Amino acid sequence: MNETVTKAIKTCVLIPAYREQGRIGSVISRVLDHVPDVVVVDDGSGDGTASEAEALGVVVLRHTENKGKGMALNTGFAYVREQGFDVVITLDADGQHNPDDLPRFLEAYRRTGIPVLIGNRMKDTGRMPMVRRLTNRFMSWLLSRELRQFIPDTQCGFRLYASDILPPKPVKSTRYAAESEILLHLADRGIRMDSVPVSTIYRDEKSKINPWTDTLRFFKMLQRHRRERSRVGQPRKFEDD
Repeated sequence: MNETVTKAIKTCVLIPAYREQGRIGSVISRVLDHVPDVVVVDDGSGDGTASEAEALGVVVLRHTENKGKGMALNTGFAYVREQGFDVVITLDADGQHNPDDLPRFLEAYRRTGIPVLIGNRMKDTGRMPMVRRLTNRFMSWLLSRELRQFIPDTQCGFRLYASDILPPKPVKSTRYAAESEILLHLADRGIRMDSVPVSTIYRDEKSKINPWTDTLRFFKMLQRHRRERSRVGQPRKFEDD
């Protein structure tokens, strides 16, 4: 087992945020009940998102314009590496991820040492909108085939990454397809992944994900990745191969 797992785990929670004034403060406060180090990447919000986060004493990294979730994650990952954190847990700013689930990720990481843990909302889908539920199931099935590992909820952004396996270079996708692209790059390197059950929270807020546009971006990203992998011509290696 990784030596880091047997000692205190230096953990950072990374929250990409875009126009979450009025919501992000509550999310941060609940995160701080579990993890003291929080980084918010304000993706060019133009409202009070950044100031609301700064008022709670957390680190805020700002984009001067909206660049998309992928770029916000790239900025946050660079900070995590520079600051020497052992793990980073990514969490959405809109309240759809329950900060009280954070200990589940850390307990699973301590117990297993698996360097990538992805939240799984698919055991309780009754409150998930039907379009999202069907899209998630299909995309998770398709992506799991590409990953050669079964991940029941590949579209969940509530994740733990060991910092030493973070993508060495920024992913190319700027929007929500970036999270799928990260998993593809990790799988190409033979990185093992697993899932952690998390709460399913859907209220009346409007999702920033467009099921049609973002699905199209997903397929474009997948095709690009397949072409790049084919050019490199290096087969993926896994422990059980």
